[in-house]
Amino acid sequence: MKAREANAIEDLIELLEARRLTHVKVAVSDIDGILRGKYLSKEKFISCLKGGLSMCNVVLGWDSQDQLYDNVQYTGWHTAYPDAQVRLLPHTCRDLPFEPTEGGDMLFVLGEFAGEAEAVCPRALLRRVLERAAGMGFEAFAALEYEFFMFRETPESVRAKGYRDLQTWTPGAFGYSVLRSSVHADFYRELNELCEKMDMPIEGLHTETGPGVLEAALAVDEAGAMADKAILFKTFVKVLAQKHGLMATFMAKWSHEYPGQSGHIHVSLRNRHDGSSAFFEPSERLGMSKTQRNFMAGVQRLMPEFMALYAQTVNSYSRLVPGYWAPLDATWGVENRTTALRLIPGSAKSQRVEVRIGSADANPYLALAGALGSGLEGIEQGWEPEPMVEGNAYAQQFPPKLALPNSLWDSAQRFKASAAADKLFGAAFVQHYAATREWEERQFRRHVTDWELARYFEII
Repeated sequence: MKAREANAIEDLIELLEARRLTHVKVAVSDIDGILRGKYLSKEKFISCLKGGLSMCNVVLGWDSQDQLYDNVQYTGWHTAYPDAQVRLLPHTCRDLPFEPTEGGDMLFVLGEFAGEAEAVCPRALLRRVLERAAGMGFEAFAALEYEFFMFRETPESVRAKGYRDLQTWTPGAFGYSVLRSSVHADFYRELNELCEKMDMPIEGLHTETGPGVLEAALAVDEAGAMADKAILFKTFVKVLAQKHGLMATFMAKWSHEYPGQSGHIHVSLRNRHDGSSAFFEPSERLGMSKTQRNFMAGVQRLMPEFMALYAQTVNSYSRLVPGYWAPLDATWGVENRTTALRLIPGSAKSQRVEVRIGSADANPYLALAGALGSGLEGIEQGWEPEPMVEGNAYAQQFPPKLALPNSLWDSAQRFKASAAADKLFGAAFVQHYAATREWEERQFRRHVTDWELARYFEII
């Protein structure tokens, strides 16, 4: 039996026995979309499959640097950091090609927080949005595209250099380069093979514009499965790179000299009763059904309130500047890459919406929950989108209501005050997540940047 064929507890136990594994690796997503996990012994893993895993709830109470939030209610010193329950998910089981054992590859299983922690768990949040979609008669599908820069560096060398004068994997701007992909064909092959084996297949892989930057488009899947694939992809691209003496970064913008790195989200809905497209209506203009119009209107209207889900770090907002392939307002257009929403007309199979606001650093569970949740709200309310944008959106003026927050702090305030966010995601998650983004901004404000030193040190 292959790992991806294990859909039940009994299947996993059978696979574990067949491979004579002594341990299994498990992981959950934290708030920032970083996988946190551990090895469990065979006996402990089987017990946790049946009864749940206990994990310190600090995983939901610290930032990407393991610094403890001082402003959240769910956990903190005031709770003494008790264990939270984690539900292991057999259907997420995968082989780990990097960790062969005598009987076969190591197994890797994802989980999600349960009990009280479920209210603030990113994966559980997306699951609840998908359950709402199902209750409305829809099944959601998604495909994520990621841009990431590659460097001839190691975790040790970037720290020794203070993250300055980093050597990119390849020089110069050379988008869609056959030369680069041929010279480095071994790495491309290994990456494609890894993603196939771990069931997160890449539909397209090419160089982007910039030194050492790649773009990978993950093949479409049910939205919950896609979020799992996305978080695994971001993690194991880094693993593969480091095993080659390289580093990959998904931060939104690592240098002011180059465009930022996006995490574009392609979404569509199908009717559950017959599997037909809920977005495609050939008799309508652009093939756009009323459901798709309402969906897109929901994403558009709520995007200013939900920006913290798409752009979750201080650095995310460095990407959102004119002329660098990132939108500045909650606009939409047909095949328009200067707008926040790109309508892609096609057929029953391909009609979809691309949410272009997301950056590569976003937690895929939260970004997808934001896009799908707001779209479902638009359907439920019967909203209609604002007028379509034609031409260069950067050169046009739009109503203030379409303006997007331009800092993480402002995004957190909009999210915290959003009645729609409370309705869709629950007050517990909204307050917890907004507080974590406020924390992130506060940490940034404590530091002096290179730009400030160069601008003010001598002259001011």
